[in-house]
Amino acid sequence: MATVPDRNKRMKSYSDLHIGQEAIGGLSAGIVGTVIGYPLDLVKTRMQTIGATSTNMSILGVAGNIVQTEGITALYKGVAPPLISLSVLNTINFTQYCYFREFWGGTNGWDVRNGIAGLSGSPITSSISTVENLVKTQMQLDNVTSKRFKSSWDCVLSLNKSHGMPVLYTGHVINTAREGIFLGTYFYCYEGLRETIVTSNMVPPQVAIPVAGGFAGAISWFVSFPLDCIRAGVQGQDLNGIHIRSRTVFQNLFQTRGIRGLYSGVTPSIVRAFLVSGSRFSAYEGALWLLRGGRNVGDWRK
Repeated sequence: MATVPDRNKRMKSYSDLHIGQEAIGGLSAGIVGTVIGYPLDLVKTRMQTIGATSTNMSILGVAGNIVQTEGITALYKGVAPPLISLSVLNTINFTQYCYFREFWGGTNGWDVRNGIAGLSGSPITSSISTVENLVKTQMQLDNVTSKRFKSSWDCVLSLNKSHGMPVLYTGHVINTAREGIFLGTYFYCYEGLRETIVTSNMVPPQVAIPVAGGFAGAISWFVSFPLDCIRAGVQGQDLNGIHIRSRTVFQNLFQTRGIRGLYSGVTPSIVRAFLVSGSRFSAYEGALWLLRGGRNVGDWRK
């Protein structure tokens, strides 16, 4: 149960919040999460694009085929752009969450203010992730169709030259809504699950972090996945034609596939989310433990 914050208590200063250390923790989360999650993201993309041409559409089947035919290094082909962008995004996400959690007076456990703190950072996050997701989606479709772009940077330059800078923010509204729901659920569930698992004394605190992080990521992806499907439809359209709005994409998905259409490809995404989020929170809290002995000095569980 959330306690009522003391309105007379002043917010901590930037130095007391250790913003620099939080940024290092977020950077660590971004790097580790991307390195672990990228192969699964590649497998998910192949599963979405190879369709009926494959005789084995399972996660292990597709991954095994990639390694056998292209070599193990193919699992990290094109990893540089997302490694950079996701490292920046996670640095921002964890840093601003620290700030907004203090601003809203969030406490340990199932405190709705932790969710509000995560939600509060979504406009900043989406200003970066909208462009990153647009380029990624266009590149994934381009690899299957016309192959117009040589690289992610070439995609940015080509789109900007053909349509102007605003085209890079196609789908910004739906992506901001997705980020808000995801980040709010993400941090709310993590703080609640982390405290519940640690205080139950069923597992060591070191195990509680990846478990809580993993389930928080999986739950958040499941909740926000319909919006991600709509976002993909908006950002994956042919930008040379008439722009399709989010409402139209939703109607088309629902009419042609029903509610299942809003969860197309959810299984590999949930598996990936569990592994990536568990590793991200472990890297984040591990970095803070090395820097100052824990997330909050003097009480490892806080």
